[in-house]
Amino acid sequence: MMTKAPKTATEADRSIGGRVATLRIAQGLSQTALGDAIGVSFQQVQKYEKGCNRISAGRLQTIADLLKVPVETFFADRLTGGLDGSDVRTFYDDPQVMQLVTAFTSISDESTRESVLSIVKAAATLRQEGAARS
Repeated sequence: MMTKAPKTATEADRSIGGRVATLRIAQGLSQTALGDAIGVSFQQVQKYEKGCNRISAGRLQTIADLLKVPVETFFADRLTGGLDGSDVRTFYDDPQVMQLVTAFTSISDESTRESVLSIVKAAATLRQEGAARS
């Protein structure tokens, strides 16, 4: 009789768990609140976020729905080629970027969204021009 070796966490499990943590933090949720919402303990959420335990497809979809992101967000390692040719996954790993995206997407008024985007673009342009002078 053959015995199966225990499943070990993969780099993908750690990456997905890290994205869950980043998005959870960006939205101001505790591990306990996330666990309660998806029906697991906060210890289980810790294991998911560290990549020690794999997240099932159904549970990952529930987490994505709760965090109001498409499930593909957790697979950003597969995405490359941002607007400037950079790797998209770096955006998903920055909690401030995720806070900005979360806040921006919660703005329902189109003219307010355009104004906010204009401000962010102007700030980025000023920063780039200042760096070019240095």
